[in-house]
Amino acid sequence: MPDELRADVELLWHYHFLPHELRACDVAIGLGGHDIGVADHVVDLHRAGYFLLAVFTGANVATTADRFPRGEAVHYRERALERGMPDSAILVEPRATNTAENIELTRELLAEAGVRVGSALLVSRPYQQRRAFATARKVWPEVEFVCSAQRLPLDDYVRSIGDVDRVINMLVGDTQRITAYAERGYAIPQEVPAEVEAAYRRLVDAGYTRRLVAD
Repeated sequence: MPDELRADVELLWHYHFLPHELRACDVAIGLGGHDIGVADHVVDLHRAGYFLLAVFTGANVATTADRFPRGEAVHYRERALERGMPDSAILVEPRATNTAENIELTRELLAEAGVRVGSALLVSRPYQQRRAFATARKVWPEVEFVCSAQRLPLDDYVRSIGDVDRVINMLVGDTQRITAYAERGYAIPQEVPAEVEAAYRRLVDAGYTRRLVAD
C-alpha cells in the first residue's frame, strides 16, 4: 500500500468497523461479496453457538463473477460445508445483487421457511459493517441486528484478498454509499466525521473511483 495513502485508508477502515457485542441470535445472515472470509466467519460463529441457522445471500456482480462463477451464496455454502458446518444449518438465497436485496430476499426466504426472526447476526466484510447495518435497519426495522466480521488488521486483510487496489476502491465506494444511500432512502443516516470525509476526498482525488456510484 502506498505510504502516502496509508493514514487515509486506515481511517476509513476503522470508520466502517462497528464494535457490536456478540450475542446469540435467531439467525445469521452472511452477505455475499468477493470475500470468502465471510463464510469462514459464519462457520466460526456457528461453532461458537451464536445461532443455529444461517442464510448465505448473494448472486453475482461484476466484482465477484470471476471469483465465484456459480454465485456468491453458492460458493459460501460450499466453503461452509467444507469446514464442517451441517447442511441442515444453511439456507441459500442466490438472487440478491445488492445489500438491500440481500436483506429483502433473506426476509422472504425465512418467512417462507416459517422461521420467526427477532434478532440476526449480520456477517459481512470488515469494511461493509456500517453500510450493511444502516441498510438492514432501513429494510427490516423490526429486527435487532448485531454486526460481526473477521477482526483482521488492515494489512492482513489486504493479504487475504490479494489485491490492494480492490480493497481501497471498495473502501472508498462504501464510504460514499453511507451518505448517498441514506439520501436515496436505501439506508438510515450515519454520521460521517469531517476527518473521514476529508480522507475519502483525498483518496478519490488519488484515483480510487472504480466503485463510486453516479450522482
